[in-house]
Amino acid sequence: MQKVAIIGTTSWGITLAMLQAGKGNSVRLWARTEREASRLRKKGPDPDRFPDVKLPETVTITSKLDEAMHEVSSVILPVPSSSMRQNISQISGHVTKTTLIISAAKGLEIGSNKRMSQVIAEEINPRFAGNICVLSGPNLAREILRNLPAAAVVASEDKNTAKKAQRLLTCPSFCVFTNSDIIGVELGGALKNIIALGAGIADGLGYGDNAKAAFMTRGLTEITALGMALGANPLTFSGLAGLGDVITTCASTLSRNHYVGTELARGRPLAEILDSMTEVAEGINTTMVAQNLAQQLGLEMPITEKIYQVLYEDADPRHAAGELMGGNTRHELSGRRWRLFSLFRHRRRNSVG
Repeated sequence: MQKVAIIGTTSWGITLAMLQAGKGNSVRLWARTEREASRLRKKGPDPDRFPDVKLPETVTITSKLDEAMHEVSSVILPVPSSSMRQNISQISGHVTKTTLIISAAKGLEIGSNKRMSQVIAEEINPRFAGNICVLSGPNLAREILRNLPAAAVVASEDKNTAKKAQRLLTCPSFCVFTNSDIIGVELGGALKNIIALGAGIADGLGYGDNAKAAFMTRGLTEITALGMALGANPLTFSGLAGLGDVITTCASTLSRNHYVGTELARGRPLAEILDSMTEVAEGINTTMVAQNLAQQLGLEMPITEKIYQVLYEDADPRHAAGELMGGNTRHELSGRRWRLFSLFRHRRRNSVG
């Protein structure tokens, strides 16, 4: 039996707590306040968000970090990207050279434009950076809580760390693969939320499946272009953290980012939509970061640019979607500063030689 700390009582946090408890591990679930911890201990998770979910006795709910982190072998951080730095800073003093650190967040930090593994590395002892890994993939919490089969990928720069996390996270209904491309896995999990916002707009406008499929495909290509510019392996975006997550998040009504896009298309103001939600739609902040990165790199990202205009410049979703669907046509792998053409030309030359 392992002792595992889970920081935060988000939907994904409670889901991961249930999975770990189901494996027989001792779980410490950390709540931000004693009021929240007390409510969870007495009443359990919100039945509207977690129907028929009862936390087992092996899950200890606490608001005290000392108690949550006491002698744990692993810590999982399923927190919003906007609070990752604060959370890892608070627990950094409890992290040791053997503590496995798993980021389960799918976002980028506003201001620094950094991935979550970079944020974590800046806040812990540099000697422990090899213990950092990231979890991503097409993982809708409500389905996993119903024990429906799902798969994910865990990535780390250290292969042994990734394998250690794989052993911890894999369950009978939750299959976890490993990957060494931590950049690509993190970017895929974060950037797909931008595409989900657009897919929600397309659905809200009644554009149909053909248009949404085209939008998703173009979005995945755009994600891959930015990923390559930042050092990711392009093949990662054809895997679970790329294509897999794009399909799930763009197609499912359980997706928060898809929901935001749909509501924007119906004419609701963004502030009103966000006020009505109990959890974070990561695509909102990620769009700002991706737009900043594209400008810094001189990279053409038309989907990100249009979603940014809708979110932050009050552009009409219908007008923005129309421009995207009726935009200039050319080779589908071309774009300003994209390296996709050079990649395939290089491979073709090698195969011919």
